[in-house]
Amino acid sequence: MSYDLTPEQEKLRAQVRDFADTVVAPAAYEYDTRRELPYEILAQMGEMGLFGLPFPVELGGQGRTYFDLCLAVEELGRVDQSIGVTLEAGVGLGAMPIYRFGTPAQKEEWLPTLASGRGLAAFGLTEAGAGSDAAGTSTTARLEDGEWVIDGSKQFITNSGTAITRLLTITAVTGEAVRPDGSVRKELSAILVPSGTPGLTVLAAYDKVGWHTSDTHPLRFDDLRVPEANLLGQRGRGFAQFITVLDEGRVAIAALCTGAAQGCLEEAMRYAKSRNVFGHPIGENQHIAFKISRMEARVHAARLAWYDAARRLMAGEPFKLEASLAKLIGSEAAMDNARDATQIFGGYGVLNENPVARHYRDSKVLEIGEGTTEVQLMVIARELGFAGAVG
Repeated sequence: MSYDLTPEQEKLRAQVRDFADTVVAPAAYEYDTRRELPYEILAQMGEMGLFGLPFPVELGGQGRTYFDLCLAVEELGRVDQSIGVTLEAGVGLGAMPIYRFGTPAQKEEWLPTLASGRGLAAFGLTEAGAGSDAAGTSTTARLEDGEWVIDGSKQFITNSGTAITRLLTITAVTGEAVRPDGSVRKELSAILVPSGTPGLTVLAAYDKVGWHTSDTHPLRFDDLRVPEANLLGQRGRGFAQFITVLDEGRVAIAALCTGAAQGCLEEAMRYAKSRNVFGHPIGENQHIAFKISRMEARVHAARLAWYDAARRLMAGEPFKLEASLAKLIGSEAAMDNARDATQIFGGYGVLNENPVARHYRDSKVLEIGEGTTEVQLMVIARELGFAGAVG
């Protein structure tokens, strides 16, 4: 089986890599220090068509594939994880639910703006007591005079408070459902909430260890009202829909992880070849060369893992196991490579102006966002038939 890129994919990868090196990387330290999202860079990404890669041309997209999106995310994540995750979350988590589950009217209303990069959408699942545990969802939505009335809160929501955020898709309890065994469970549905809707409060941004440029906020809903037509997909299928989106999102996050691991590898190689100690480059020391060799091995494994998961996704094959494997392998590769690269740089490795220092802070988030390492292990165990071992 070949994982060689097509000429069109090689061209895309090279274009995004050049953009990352010449536009994103030179600005990364400044925006990280200021903790600001660089809207002018996002605008250029929109002009390049990156936000529309996996969507049809008739909906404002580029008519390409999810694999192409992942290629772009990997190359951006190589130099700045915050920019990479802004693209990943804006497309994979923000716009993709509408594309997968929206009505024709919802797609026509929202996707052209989101695919152009002129607007961002956010994915509102996590709460203080809920996320992977759907039963913990406490945000509610009730129908009243043809409107959904929403009350509750969400937390850790990426792209939810930017100047170009246009839409939130949230899960909420819309009633109760009876299981085949007679027990009762919460009925969860997905609902579209346009930005600026009265009753929506975007609270102050989090002070995070990493991903300083990425926009992340808690949200509150107080007697918020949207039309009944803002239901996304089937009533009562909200969590199932979001799980599908999360499975796809883990493939893109795995690509982001691979980019981060690759970026650390490239920086470490450059430094090991140019830094002279005791009359020769430090890369001539076996322990440094071996450390870098392990970094290369991690990148190779991480890339093959997300390539395989993406291939299965696009072929319509089951890919839940492979997505979790890719996310687990990739996030650990990114964290391990960031630690090793920082060690190779020594004192320079702990200066925030150094890309490896930022990767060291940022990569920890990769082991948590879109399903922690423990959640990935739980999914993998279940897929291997050990359901009883994970509770």
